[in-house]
Amino acid sequence: MNLDLMRELSFSTDSKIVLLVMDGLGGLPDESGRTELEAADTPNLDDLASRSDLGLSRPLGTQGGVSPGSGPGHLGLFGYDPLEYVVGRGILSALGVGLELGENDLAARINFATKDESGKISDRRAGRIESEKAARLVERLQSEVEIDGVEVILSHEKEHRAVVIFRGEGLGDRLTDTDPQRTGLEPFTVEAEDGSGSGSERGAEVANEFVAQADRILAEESPANTVLLRGFGMHPALPGFSDIYRLSPAAIAGYPMYKGLARLAGMEVLQEGEGIAGEFDTLRESWDDHDFFFLHVKYTDSSGEDGDHRRKSEVIEQVDGLLPGLLDLGPDVLAVTGDHGTPAKLMSHSWHGVPFMLNSPYTLPTAESFGERTCAGGSLGAFAAAEIMGLLMGNALKLNRYGA
Repeated sequence: MNLDLMRELSFSTDSKIVLLVMDGLGGLPDESGRTELEAADTPNLDDLASRSDLGLSRPLGTQGGVSPGSGPGHLGLFGYDPLEYVVGRGILSALGVGLELGENDLAARINFATKDESGKISDRRAGRIESEKAARLVERLQSEVEIDGVEVILSHEKEHRAVVIFRGEGLGDRLTDTDPQRTGLEPFTVEAEDGSGSGSERGAEVANEFVAQADRILAEESPANTVLLRGFGMHPALPGFSDIYRLSPAAIAGYPMYKGLARLAGMEVLQEGEGIAGEFDTLRESWDDHDFFFLHVKYTDSSGEDGDHRRKSEVIEQVDGLLPGLLDLGPDVLAVTGDHGTPAKLMSHSWHGVPFMLNSPYTLPTAESFGERTCAGGSLGAFAAAEIMGLLMGNALKLNRYGA
């Protein structure tokens, strides 16, 4: 999407837009031959599909076969080309938990993980340890890690996730992750991607020293006896969402990282209620205060990562049950999609097209249900996710005509 064009054509109206994102929504068939979305009992989503445009979004546009992270996936949904605007996951996590970042701070996402006696990773998420235990480990690392010339700032995020900020002179963020992304492998060493003598080389030294100390400190812990670092980054500057689209945007999300994404774009992050139903309650309570809502549901993604096809379907069914209350608010435009696929069959993010549904008075319905295959045959076809905001703005009648 051309953001300068959006900024030129956008204008403010009273119409309201909701972007409902079920994280990792896209899936693949199990032995029943149905994806998680197709297997779910979704009468409300199916009814909405019968009155909507359908398609498959491509999170990275023309980069077929490449599986996106959550950061690039959401940046595309917000209209930012994820190949142009590269944001480290650590930055998003830091902003999501409310940490203040200086322009020279280096941030990274932490996964507490389990390392076996041979030094290989046996569980990349340490059994998704409960937040209370992870928070205790963060406090221990904060009190015991010391790196010369660098201030180390740690914060727990949620469950097995945390974030670390390295604050010191001359740090760079062109760094490789330690997370091997698969079990049965040893963690990687952080390496600078831009050569010796660079700030990134100093950043790599600091990160590797942090991991070494964390391994010593956590050696007797179980199951979280090591840390994996990923998504190194320093604070980027994104064009403001409100400035581009002339919207008053709000975000409702349960996980800090997605709050960080929204905050980075300039959205107001609302205090969400408990669970998925609580997020929908927050939407209703804040309905009069904003004209754009980003509503994020996390558990479709985590169920897919755990390889639980049925549980992912159940999360989709829960969202389906809450949909009538959302529709009662009368959004002028409602889009339902994901930031990427997380098929239970793969237990990871995937490169497949993501189901997308757009409802407004100006749609061309083509099917009677919401699923990967009906979306593949929908009126929108396959398209880059970065086009979504243009579609939402156009259907909300918030764009002037281009050209004479």
